[in-house]
Amino acid sequence: MRLLTSLFVALLLLAGRGTQAQSTPGAADGQSRLVAGDALRVEVWREKDLSGEFIVDEQGIVTLPLLGRIDVTSIPLAGLRDKLISAYSAQLRNPSVTITPLRRIYVLGEVMKPGLYPVDPTITLGGAIALAGGANTTGDLHRVRVIRDGKVLFQRIDASSAYGLGSIRSNDEIIVGRRSWLALNSGMLVASVISASEIILSIALR
Repeated sequence: MRLLTSLFVALLLLAGRGTQAQSTPGAADGQSRLVAGDALRVEVWREKDLSGEFIVDEQGIVTLPLLGRIDVTSIPLAGLRDKLISAYSAQLRNPSVTITPLRRIYVLGEVMKPGLYPVDPTITLGGAIALAGGANTTGDLHRVRVIRDGKVLFQRIDASSAYGLGSIRSNDEIIVGRRSWLALNSGMLVASVISASEIILSIALR
């Protein structure tokens, strides 16, 4: 009975979260410029027709209402808003402009809707996964891998971690891992242990 009890406890521990692997820290400041495939959300106060989300084409150009084609990849984000305000000032009186870069990232693995998503760079890791419908029935939100430029940035990170707060970069890959075999079959294993315990107990009491 002691052996069965120890086995039962060991199975439960193995079916748990496991130990998080050591991760490689990435740059915290993120990109300072847009790249092709990203999008730019522009909000011009009281000018609904001038506001919206605009895709950065393969040449790094965004086509904006009233302003036309603007090369946004050559301008740091810190100066892009000032440039747009200056450009709109030729047509509007005291324009108020808000811009938000939308990074293009991949959310893959054990999620409901894997694919490509435009996200605000301040989105959390969990928020990005939620855009893909969250983890599916076999997904493990404690086993998330992040790949950047073909290199593993985080081998195993929890979806509830603070990664993503200003750290999301264009073309990042967020991959939700699959739950371990023990985690997927823990119910069956527990039932087997209990059944075996009952059989041994009944034999011992004869």
